[in-house]
Amino acid sequence: MERKVVVICSVVGFLGLLSAATGFGAEATRIKGSDVHSMAPTQCAYPWSPALPLGLTAAVALMIAQVIINVATGCICCGKHPNPSNSNWTKALVFFVISWFTFIIAFLLLLTGAALNDQHGEDSIYFGNYYCYVVKPGVFAGGAILSLASVTLGILYYLSLTRAKDDGQPWGTSAPNQGIGGIALGRPQIPPQSTQGPVFVHEDTYMRRQFT
Repeated sequence: MERKVVVICSVVGFLGLLSAATGFGAEATRIKGSDVHSMAPTQCAYPWSPALPLGLTAAVALMIAQVIINVATGCICCGKHPNPSNSNWTKALVFFVISWFTFIIAFLLLLTGAALNDQHGEDSIYFGNYYCYVVKPGVFAGGAILSLASVTLGILYYLSLTRAKDDGQPWGTSAPNQGIGGIALGRPQIPPQSTQGPVFVHEDTYMRRQFT
């Protein structure tokens, strides 16, 4: 079990670092306003930029990491889980929610930035004026930071849920009554007492039976 945990955390951590690195690389190589040239009054010439494949790589790596974490942990809302009062289970639930929240935002930022870097000769009009759109600074960087945070929270969620499963009792099962040192605690079993009173035998009767 410990080897499995180490392998999963290592793979997911590597994918998180890959997503963050490619996200920062896409931020450094994104198309800037000075790189765009106007071919015509209504057309913009965008150069090719490695930000497109880097942004797609970051999004795919982040998605694979999220899938691995959720497959390894299983459905947190299904089946039997440890007692909700377990602190590890509570931490796992918090990490799960925040991890998915950061994952969605990071994934959308990376995909949006990659899509905006894949424009070729497109024109845009706004209130009668033509504009050439480029990715704003910080879109890829924000996606990279959030992807790293999402993967980190996902690993913490996996570790917390694993500890909660190891420490806690599943729902619907009752732990046996055990005392200190494994001694069973329970009520002593006393046989029922007879309610019939004592029977007295006359001495003559006993003597007759003895001589006969």
